[in-house]
Amino acid sequence: MKVGLSYSRCVRDIVDGVVDIDDVLVIITRTDFDPNNNEQWSSIWHGYHGRSLMSNPEWAGYPPEDEIKFRDVTLSLYNTGRLHQPRQFGAHPRRLPHIWLETILPSEDIESNPSLKSAWNKFQTLAQLTGTDINENHLS
Repeated sequence: MKVGLSYSRCVRDIVDGVVDIDDVLVIITRTDFDPNNNEQWSSIWHGYHGRSLMSNPEWAGYPPEDEIKFRDVTLSLYNTGRLHQPRQFGAHPRRLPHIWLETILPSEDIESNPSLKSAWNKFQTLAQLTGTDINENHLS
């Protein structure tokens, strides 16, 4: 499972097939928008697809007809609770150089390791907050 730290770069990786959307636990973004809102989506698309003072043009090399791919990925993440936008809650995260964090969900010997048990419990809380269903596909 992956935790993304950049909306534009993570969605680009999913559109490009570098990362499978089913392997994404959550993407923690610096954005504050609703992709179901056409006006807000248009602002995001033009900000990342063209030149803008508001964002980096991470999607500049894609043809205009690829907009639907980017929006479909975004809507899928948003509608399944995997697009976390801290700015909606008053936080202002900074841009980080890395894009993805890899997570491994434990399946065995968790009870014998107190640190692992604590981390697992915290992860389950995060998964619940993002609406992610933890099942056998998420366990290594």
